[in-house]
Amino acid sequence: MNIFITGVAGFIGSHLADKMIKDGHNVIGLDDLSTGNFKNIKHLSINPSFQFFNDSILNKKIVNELVSKSDLIYHLAAVVGVNLIMKQPLNTLKVNVGGTEILLEAAYKYRKKIVLTSSSEIYGRGVNEEFNEKDDRLIGPIDNIRWGYASSKTIDEFFAFSYFIEHNLPVSIARLFNTVGSRQTGNYGMVLPRFILQALKGDAITVYGDGKQSRCFCNIKDVIHALDILGKNSKANGEVFNVGSKNEISMLNLAKVVIQKTKSNSKIKIIPYSDVFSDGFEDMMRRKPDISKIENYFNWKPSITLESSINQIIKFLKSNKT
Repeated sequence: MNIFITGVAGFIGSHLADKMIKDGHNVIGLDDLSTGNFKNIKHLSINPSFQFFNDSILNKKIVNELVSKSDLIYHLAAVVGVNLIMKQPLNTLKVNVGGTEILLEAAYKYRKKIVLTSSSEIYGRGVNEEFNEKDDRLIGPIDNIRWGYASSKTIDEFFAFSYFIEHNLPVSIARLFNTVGSRQTGNYGMVLPRFILQALKGDAITVYGDGKQSRCFCNIKDVIHALDILGKNSKANGEVFNVGSKNEISMLNLAKVVIQKTKSNSKIKIIPYSDVFSDGFEDMMRRKPDISKIENYFNWKPSITLESSINQIIKFLKSNKT
């Protein structure tokens, strides 16, 4: 098959390209390299099964051309990372919403299946112990740009479901919860590689807020496996699935584990949100997925531990001298 991947030079997109080529498929990749890095796909550039186009998801002409040549689409292109979202709220909305609309229009025109990656951010301020796909969502006030990203991914999902309902377009949605692994950097606010890089340098590990907020980190290989399943199975069409780990850890404890794994002498420094982000920034205290749906549908569940993920990132950052 010809697999079209938007955001192919990103952390997740590049791993997905590796998987698809390894499985014998051809990959057509699109990325404007605004947050993706060509280094992530450089090893594929000489592979005859890989074609790369350095262009924007907002370019309708190129998107239509590449969709017409594909058999399956994975949509990962988006503005990502808390730091970038807070600095570029307008661009976040344009790229995330506008890009998805353009891609869905093209997928409908050529009748191609599309797997759209969404985010746990759409659950907003929710305080559930575990977040289920059917849960209500609680989003903060409109004047807080923190919620622009969550709103953009929500509209993406509504767009996708609308195409499925009105046009029977085969669409599947993966709501990702804190994916981690090699090639991920802390440049745009990704917490785990940021902690590890600070520890490797011997700098203070900066924990924002009070450090009690918790997350569940899922290894990239497990996530790619889930995306592969959703792309292959018609049973996933018209459905949304949480994809993530259920092993919860606080940011303070995460920093301690990183210090232990890196054998670092770094100290932990607690920093108020107001010293890092603009006024009114809000963080969510918990982000734990209910993954019973994807388990029941496809018998998927994560298999790689957080410790293994940390070791992978340590090895990557050391080898790349980032």
